[in-house]
Amino acid sequence: MKISIFGLGYVGAVSLACLARDGHEVVGVDIDTAKLDLIRAGKTPVVEEGMVDLMASVAASGRVSVTTDAVRAVLDSDLSLVCVGTPSAANGSQDQGAVLRLAEQVGVALAGKDAPHVVVFRSTLVPGTVEGVLRPIIERSSGKRDGEHFHLAFQPEFLREGSSIRDYDKPPFTVVGANHPLPGERLRELFGHLPCKFIETSVRAAEMMKYCCNNFHALKITFANETARLCEALGVDPFEVMDLVCQDTQLNISRAYLRPGYAFGGSCLPKDLRATSYLAKTHDVELPMLSAIMTSNRLHIERAIAKVLDAGCRRVGLIGLSFKTGTDDLRESPLVMLAEQLIGKGVQLAIYDPDVHLSRLLGANKRFIETRLPHLGELLRADLGQVVADAEMLVIGASNLVVLEALASHVRADQRVLDLVGLPASPALAGQVEGLAW
Repeated sequence: MKISIFGLGYVGAVSLACLARDGHEVVGVDIDTAKLDLIRAGKTPVVEEGMVDLMASVAASGRVSVTTDAVRAVLDSDLSLVCVGTPSAANGSQDQGAVLRLAEQVGVALAGKDAPHVVVFRSTLVPGTVEGVLRPIIERSSGKRDGEHFHLAFQPEFLREGSSIRDYDKPPFTVVGANHPLPGERLRELFGHLPCKFIETSVRAAEMMKYCCNNFHALKITFANETARLCEALGVDPFEVMDLVCQDTQLNISRAYLRPGYAFGGSCLPKDLRATSYLAKTHDVELPMLSAIMTSNRLHIERAIAKVLDAGCRRVGLIGLSFKTGTDDLRESPLVMLAEQLIGKGVQLAIYDPDVHLSRLLGANKRFIETRLPHLGELLRADLGQVVADAEMLVIGASNLVVLEALASHVRADQRVLDLVGLPASPALAGQVEGLAW
């Protein structure tokens, strides 16, 4: 394939070298002529393990050329990879100046090209940029339409500086966001041979996923470092602790707890987070990330409260009360906190939870509910159908499949439904369903 690569930083330069190594004809485009001169001479413009020999090899192969002429590069290629920088602006926003200018140039080139061209953005972009910002620029400057005369896609890169060639050859996955089959087909030709999953998704999901991955990496590093600071104050070996944490691939290093839903609660997480924050304070250790978790969790509960109140419905049915479906544990349940607030705001609340029976509550669980919801007995209903029938709005806080199937036969089209758990596609509810944050 004939490929043009815009931006010859470490992502663009490594991609150029690896694609040429794999037999493709590649033209590199950059405004920095010093980078172009280096590549022409078979030298690498970036310091990367293995790049010295690889660049010398591909430059000698005759499959690599470089230019400052973006229009000519588009006309002479089948597919363009955009790898220009999107650094932070002074206020923290993304500086998109380079990619905006390039979009204009690409559009001008496409105006004079008959064959369909695929433009793949690999630069990290704020979600919505490809469809909401770049596509209009290219369509305006080309006089053509995306999906008809050219095709846009977003393909996030996962190359780490220092190991870019290894990461190129063995990525965790290949993700392509596109609104048309052609970009996926072309990119599968380029990257389908790599030993990983090839995943096609929406453009916006691909854009957001890149941010999410980097944020998660930063979160993990910070978690390990905050743990180390507390361990040092307590005389504990942080490497031993984190090694033990990583041994658990069922809950810790896994998909567990990584699905959007409602706030956490229960008898363990809240109290242990508070104890950790207090312990750190007593040893003069600052743990800003860990200390902010409870605040973030409370904001999620407040979001649910606001959505119910904003709906303007006075009769509300709450499905689920315990902190976790399948248990009767009400201690620090975020659903109990939701119920408290709604009652305080004058909402007529009816609650159904098949696992909660007041007569069976014992010990701390019983004391907690007597303190927080002393009139719970008047709110609990044994008949799900009656709760649904009397409600203008239903709040779904339980993911019990039996309950959801029963709801499907009771919910009316005129009822509003607030989904706190991420309802499955089936069984579908007849009401006007709105997610908590989706």
